[in-house]
Amino acid sequence: MRLPTARFADVVVVVFLVAQACDGVFTYIGVSLYGVGMEGNPLLAWLMTSIGQGPALAAAKVMAGAFGIALHLTAVHRVLAALSAFYVAVAV
Repeated sequence: MRLPTARFADVVVVVFLVAQACDGVFTYIGVSLYGVGMEGNPLLAWLMTSIGQGPALAAAKVMAGAFGIALHLTAVHRVLAALSAFYVAVAV
């Protein structure tokens, strides 16, 4: 039987990864419709103009997912939960 904290940790990392994927899709739709100028992150906007919208967003979201998994593997679940809540509330 898994401990409740282990279940919490699993749910948090899945919510984080789903939020990252949704943010990537919504951002792609937004920059496709309105241009790169609508991106609020200047580093990501620069990357989009340099290598393209799709590759830039894919790289950013894969990197964010990797960092989220690293937080999960190092048992920093409260930080990951806070980041998940932030992305669900603000970015998505």
